[in-house]
Amino acid sequence: MNTADLGLPVDVPSTALFTDQYEFTMLQAALKAGTADRRSVFEVFTRRLPDGRRYGVVAGTGRVLDAVENFRFDAGVLGFLREQGIVDEPTLEWLASYRFTGDIWGYPEGEVYFPGSPILRVEGTFAECVLLETVILSILNHDSAIAAAASRMAAAAGERPLIEMGARRTHELSAVASARAAYVGGFTSTSDLAAGFRYGIPTVGTSAHAFTLLHDKERDAFQAQVASLGSGTTLLVDTYDVAAAVRTAVEVAGTELGAVRIDSGDLLLVAHRVRQQLDELGATGTKIVVTSDLDEYAIASLAAAPVDAYGVGTQLVTGSGHPTCSMVYKLVARARSADPKAPLQSVAKKSLGGKFSLGGRKWAARRTDAYGVAEAEVVGTGPVPAELADRQLLVELIKGGEVVAREPLDEVRDRHIAARGGLPMSAVQLSRGEPVIPTEYV
Repeated sequence: MNTADLGLPVDVPSTALFTDQYEFTMLQAALKAGTADRRSVFEVFTRRLPDGRRYGVVAGTGRVLDAVENFRFDAGVLGFLREQGIVDEPTLEWLASYRFTGDIWGYPEGEVYFPGSPILRVEGTFAECVLLETVILSILNHDSAIAAAASRMAAAAGERPLIEMGARRTHELSAVASARAAYVGGFTSTSDLAAGFRYGIPTVGTSAHAFTLLHDKERDAFQAQVASLGSGTTLLVDTYDVAAAVRTAVEVAGTELGAVRIDSGDLLLVAHRVRQQLDELGATGTKIVVTSDLDEYAIASLAAAPVDAYGVGTQLVTGSGHPTCSMVYKLVARARSADPKAPLQSVAKKSLGGKFSLGGRKWAARRTDAYGVAEAEVVGTGPVPAELADRQLLVELIKGGEVVAREPLDEVRDRHIAARGGLPMSAVQLSRGEPVIPTEYV
């Protein structure tokens, strides 16, 4: 596996240190206690959705598969752990041959989820599963938060395309992951070339205000851009005077001008004025793209405006106010001994403050009404009811340590559109509310 495929710097040899120290101290103690080889089941879930969200979006699963596959301890990583005194020599010897050999099941990427949904189930020995906790959570919490924000924005935008352009508003590696998650959530393109290179997401981009300011006249800037990119380009028209810029843009590019971009001001008012001006100038096919710190609420407010596309940055890559999903990774079952045939015993955390877990290896299914619309998320530990047998949500992702479920990103994106479409219509309302369907435990 090439680390560049994970969005990692080329000098990072593996994902093994994308973790917390206590994963290693637990491993060392379990090895000494003789409990490290007990068969265990961990599950990823969230106890609640972010305030005001009606559904969650599973995103980052493909990156999790890559991260698990690349979780290796080479000489450099082992040397760091030794020099820092993180673990003892017997533990280092164990880590040197580490390979995840267990099974992972989960909701397919792009699917929606709700409180209590077993989004990911990791099965294997305690030792090999516990080490994966932090890297799995860091990916799923980040990517699912971005995808949920993207999904809300896509619902608000309707059929109008959305451009992800938040690379300059977040960490350079997060920017790549954010672009991928946004695509899963319904965005159509990104300005980030690394995301395009690594994940095949369509990329777009033309010019910023600096290009206009570079030239002595706005006309000169437009002429240079059209000469380079053709009349189908998008010209930025709000550097000085919008009306004057639109007139100049059409004079330079002709009525075949591809689009104009508006990045400031009262977007609703300005978009109407620009549309009228373009039509009067004969540029009836020229599109209008708006940017300027948009979120799902701003996009929804522009539904009646003559806008053809939206560019979203800051609010998207910060999860539109919810940069994490509060997912946790909990041990829900473990064997009574290291015997591979030993039966599993349900375990669960029970503490004050509502931070409790439901023990047991779980399945999940989505019950629908007579019209095929989701009406409940059903989670259980016993036999699956016959009427839900063909509605189960978890699919096998890794079997015996081998990835078995890689898929094209476009399939993931299509799955999300279908999953969101199967929810009650109130799921895409921007008014605050509880999860759009309840979670039932059986």
